[in-house]
Amino acid sequence: MEINQALEQFGLDGHKANVYLAALELGSATVIDIALKAQIKRTTCYDILLDLIEKGLISETSVGKKRLFVGEDPEKIRKKLEEKEKLFSEILPQLKSIHNVRTGKPKIRFYEGKEGLKQVYGDTLNYSGELLMFASEHVVKALGTDWTADYIKKRVAKGIQVWAIMPSTEIIAHDYVAKDQQQGRASKLIDPKKYPFSVEINIYGHSRVALMSSKEETGLIIESTEIYNTLKLIFELLWDNLPEVKI
Repeated sequence: MEINQALEQFGLDGHKANVYLAALELGSATVIDIALKAQIKRTTCYDILLDLIEKGLISETSVGKKRLFVGEDPEKIRKKLEEKEKLFSEILPQLKSIHNVRTGKPKIRFYEGKEGLKQVYGDTLNYSGELLMFASEHVVKALGTDWTADYIKKRVAKGIQVWAIMPSTEIIAHDYVAKDQQQGRASKLIDPKKYPFSVEINIYGHSRVALMSSKEETGLIIESTEIYNTLKLIFELLWDNLPEVKI
């Protein structure tokens, strides 16, 4: 790709790229010198220079009565792109959470293996708001305590509150329910012998449901507002009828 074409991708379209490149090459020059170098009219060049000054790509100085323009370090373009990318990354979870899922058939994605399971759990971190969870200790056994601790740390850092219904096992009670407050979670427990959950279900992002079988190392992400709403109601029904946890 030619340099002018590349610069067009960064907003320097039309004659702007030519003017910026001319200013870079000349170092410090008058509008007439830059216009001649860029092969455009002086008046057009002046208007472009003012626009590039506003973008921070050209600076203005003077020597005596001469008004001179200087092309700024190209590093500024890279830094501006990094700033825009960082800003977009910060609002991406909010944008995803309000994304209007298209009507019709739900979107379903299938994942395999431990890395696939990690991808499914990682998807829950891309959305702000609450995370409703039918959970168990299987994920800890399959992916390890270090990975689980890191996942929880990332979730807490993102301010994602969890509401969890889990079997009352020793691991769940000692390692998780006891740390509910510091880990941004509210939990209610069920009898593991009567209700032996083996598949974890996460309800999140206003339209997404994730199902993870740690034993079979398979996962699904279903994107459907209708399925999300129904499972959310089922979760809330169970939650409202379960007793509070006494620690």
